[in-house]
Amino acid sequence: MRMWKASSMCVLVMLMLMVYGVGGTDHIVGANRGWNPGINYTLWSNNHTFYVGDLISFRYQKNQYNVFEVNQTGYDNCTTEGAFGNWSKGKDFIPLNMAKRYYFICGYGQCFNGMKVSVLVHPLPSPPSQSQSSANHSSHNSAAPLTFQSHLHSLILSSALFCFAWNWI
Repeated sequence: MRMWKASSMCVLVMLMLMVYGVGGTDHIVGANRGWNPGINYTLWSNNHTFYVGDLISFRYQKNQYNVFEVNQTGYDNCTTEGAFGNWSKGKDFIPLNMAKRYYFICGYGQCFNGMKVSVLVHPLPSPPSQSQSSANHSSHNSAAPLTFQSHLHSLILSSALFCFAWNWI
């Protein structure tokens, strides 16, 4: 019985690592200030680099605000007509699955008070070749997603080996 519980726990931990860890960076809009009026979200987004596979998350007071993904016209005019998606849970995680510019606004009229953000999502950089490896080593931003995935694979492998060893004992 003890062995079954231990192996079940190991499988659960490995599944959680694979499901929750395989993404990129979670960019929390507005950081500790969240999704609220009166914040310069252009400044916030300009200080972040977004890659395909990252998440953008919005944290706000449920029933007071919401999030709509719109096109550039909707963003410029603060309209939700023809929106691609909307969220209203108060803690919304939106995957950035394509390299393109995304536009998000608040649909409760707060867009006019600055509750709108536009982010440019870049494709993942290709792995450097051996000859470029040392030259690109100093470029921290472009290597970050690859480093994260490398560490994730090591963590999953280490967890699997630990679970195997635990069940062997």
